[in-house]
Amino acid sequence: MPIQQLPSHLVNQIAAGEVVERPASVIKELVENSLDAGAQAVQVDVVSGGQKLMRVRDDGRGIDRQELGLALSRHATSKISSLDDLEAVASLGFRGEALPSIASVARLTLSSRTVDADAAWQVEADGGRISQPSPAAHPQGTTIEVHDLFYNTPARRRFLRTERTEFAHIEKWLRRLALSRPEIAFTLTHNGRTILKLPAARDREAERDRVAKVCGEAFGEQCVYVEREVDGIALSGWIGLPTFNRSQPDMQFWFVNGRSVSDKTLAHAARHAYRDVLFHGRYPAYVLNLTMDPKGVDANAHPAKHEVRFRDGRRVHGVVSQTLEFALRETRPGGHDVTPIPMTRERVFDQGSMPLPHAPSPSAVRDTLATYRAMATAPSLADMPEQATDVPPLGFAVAQLAGVYILAENRDGLVIVDMHAAHERITYEKLKSSYDDRDLVCQPLLMPETISVAESEANQVEESGDSLRQLGLVVDRTGPTALTVREVPAILRNADVESLLRDVLADLSEAGRSRRVADASDELLATMACHHSVRANRLLSVEEMNALLREMEATERADQCNHGRPTWTTITMDELDRLFLRGR
Repeated sequence: MPIQQLPSHLVNQIAAGEVVERPASVIKELVENSLDAGAQAVQVDVVSGGQKLMRVRDDGRGIDRQELGLALSRHATSKISSLDDLEAVASLGFRGEALPSIASVARLTLSSRTVDADAAWQVEADGGRISQPSPAAHPQGTTIEVHDLFYNTPARRRFLRTERTEFAHIEKWLRRLALSRPEIAFTLTHNGRTILKLPAARDREAERDRVAKVCGEAFGEQCVYVEREVDGIALSGWIGLPTFNRSQPDMQFWFVNGRSVSDKTLAHAARHAYRDVLFHGRYPAYVLNLTMDPKGVDANAHPAKHEVRFRDGRRVHGVVSQTLEFALRETRPGGHDVTPIPMTRERVFDQGSMPLPHAPSPSAVRDTLATYRAMATAPSLADMPEQATDVPPLGFAVAQLAGVYILAENRDGLVIVDMHAAHERITYEKLKSSYDDRDLVCQPLLMPETISVAESEANQVEESGDSLRQLGLVVDRTGPTALTVREVPAILRNADVESLLRDVLADLSEAGRSRRVADASDELLATMACHHSVRANRLLSVEEMNALLREMEATERADQCNHGRPTWTTITMDELDRLFLRGR
């Protein structure tokens, strides 16, 4: 065929292929427009999974009568007017493609009223034809109804799934948007039945309630709030305790300047922060908002705006990782008001991935116990006056069970501590602190190791020589696709050098920085801590048990051992009373 100009309606339908993948895509675009319009309440009504009807109503600023038809025109927007605006865009939508694309593959009705208008006005679009504005009954705000999605593109319609599946995607997206704007009320109905009703959250406790409704009560009970700003980058939100974790990364929500995104840099930063507090093969859960200068974020990096690109990804990675690490350090008894692993929920851990030596070092354990005996003997809770408020978070030891668990009493009730897991974390943190306080010692390899790599990896080594030296790795490029490792950190002299270098290069490529050397060192220190910890079936005196409890309260991340297992939990007096039917 000769080169020809495509008709505008066909152009819109092609654009719809990027913007409108399924009904959930329509809901996402329309709700984001409502949020940009300053809505305080958004109602979404869906019929037949969105294939028959999708209606989004808001109480935002509304659209003026003269602009209704223009709103359905391609590349018409009120959010940018120049390249400078595009480089610093702060709104969720900005391209002016969503409404005309939706109108090209469905029957659309747009009704709106501005705050200073005497009446509402309405336009309709069908098959690319837009009607003239006509009067309508409507309060301040905007309502958009989308009927018969893909009615004129049957090939696209055949790719839709069942009603239940399509509605599940809609609900998922709306829940995600509700997490990004807790101050806005959301309502979702399906076939006339209310599925989701989220009132506006005006304070921190109400925000926690919303997070619990969207992510589940278990997460709501096992999350803590974080908030920090560094160099114009602010991070806030809710992170799950390490003892609350998932088998897959399905509860990880990132919002950048209010936009829901999936980003490798942010995911890597969070994974790094949780690196030595999670059980093997488990994933953290979190709802986090990153706020920064829009000029430092490219929101135009993905056709559907699911991804962003950071101007300085390395700095963002550092702020996120450091902020979450600071918060996770306080996952210790008394560090927050959340008790790990409530007894009402069963958790199963695979002990097979936690090899423990058969015999600890006798001298190391003897030294530990001697240290505990030398510590001051703590009083019992019974000796404390009734009005005393300085009872430690873990209380005071009363007994040892089966040579494995320490039973203690605090103000809330019964505390149960896994003494090996607790002492393992204490020893591990001491070893890490001791190692971090020393200068990095490098050791030349007796036989330098030559590694064959891709040319791009060899180029990266030349570009990242300083970063590698800071990690204790001295690597030379000895050919177009050959690298020679000459020095490694002394603590890793017996490590698999090739695997370590390849992992470091992968991290540098993905996130601009790497913690592989530190992680490998920590893994070795964790093994040493496991060897030097108090073993099961070793009887401790009450003084030794109390000393262990006090050390737990002073040790960072003491809520879980090095492998992510919980170290303690509590059964409150109310739970004990219910167990024994007291008061009935």
